[in-house]
Amino acid sequence: MKIGIDARFFGNSGKGLGRYTQKLIEELENIDHHNQYYIFLGSHNIEEYQPKNPNFHKILADIPWYSWQEQLLFPQLLRKYQLDLMHFLHFNVPILYRKPYIVTIHDLILLEYPTRKASKLNGIMYTFKNLVYRIVIMNAVYTAKKIVTISEYTRQSIVKHFHIPANQMAMIYEGVDLERFNPLNVQSFSFDKYGIIEGKYLLYVGNVYPHKNIDRLIDVFYHLKQKLDIDSQLQLVLVGKRDHFFEQIITKVNTLGLSHSVIFPGYVADEQLISLYEKCLFYVFPSLYEGFGLPPLEAIALGAPIVISNATCLPEIFGEHIEYFDPKSQDNMEQVLYHFIMSLEKRELQKQYHQEILAQYSWADMAESTKNLYNTIKI
Repeated sequence: MKIGIDARFFGNSGKGLGRYTQKLIEELENIDHHNQYYIFLGSHNIEEYQPKNPNFHKILADIPWYSWQEQLLFPQLLRKYQLDLMHFLHFNVPILYRKPYIVTIHDLILLEYPTRKASKLNGIMYTFKNLVYRIVIMNAVYTAKKIVTISEYTRQSIVKHFHIPANQMAMIYEGVDLERFNPLNVQSFSFDKYGIIEGKYLLYVGNVYPHKNIDRLIDVFYHLKQKLDIDSQLQLVLVGKRDHFFEQIITKVNTLGLSHSVIFPGYVADEQLISLYEKCLFYVFPSLYEGFGLPPLEAIALGAPIVISNATCLPEIFGEHIEYFDPKSQDNMEQVLYHFIMSLEKRELQKQYHQEILAQYSWADMAESTKNLYNTIKI
């Protein structure tokens, strides 16, 4: 069977979706020596992927995400390779593509958590963009041979919004890269350069889009600093590539007079990030909406205790032994974080369950389940 994979998100530039794309392809290379794969990449990442399996062929698809070229030109390119099955790894399926395909839907955030704050567009353009999104995702869920979801929460959300029968979907969890996030891979990180005090900081890694709830976390941290004057060294370290949303958070931090306590190292490579996970007091994840929750899994893979939101899929993924808070309640967030800061016993007790949690999520299992799904599709 000739299978195409839309890998334009492949690699670190694609963030969580990039990790999913990369691990799916790498693990499929390890297990599938029967099917032929055509991997469609952009000019920004085509050199980042080097096939190791002769059945995998990389194709340049220099077509921007969410563009008119994606809708009009991408289908032409795909048809050129006479694929038996195409796998779109995100909802942005070209409406004009009518050959058999499956689609992975990671979340329905634009339906369930729409917000103008997440866009720099004016009102008219934002409304138009949202309308186009709805049309594109409806096309994807109604015309796909199968829909892959990465959590039960997302599967149930699709049922609620689109009334898709359960047998039209396959729930396949993501994994955690224990080889990549391994203390043996550590490269030195300059704590002194950023003024970070080892063992005295709360850590967050990721983007700061509005649904990540970092704005409220800053307010909570401000009150914690006042409450914990006995430990004035407490810091909050926010790791991520600076963008429009990061600049907004930096402005707020400066306004609250927290510039010496809230640290922004910018983008940090995985190998250096290991040290930040290992030396943090704990990892905090205040998100209002997630489709899976990969960053906290990577944190516990490196032994960091975590305190996370109880929103959407997170209790499903992490189970009962993790410390949760209500991300919409500043008081509850503050209370839970305060007690976790003050209790070494709680932090150490949680670590006993980390391996049990990690054992449930494997990229190899994810790829095996996906390959089996490919083989069940009636062409």
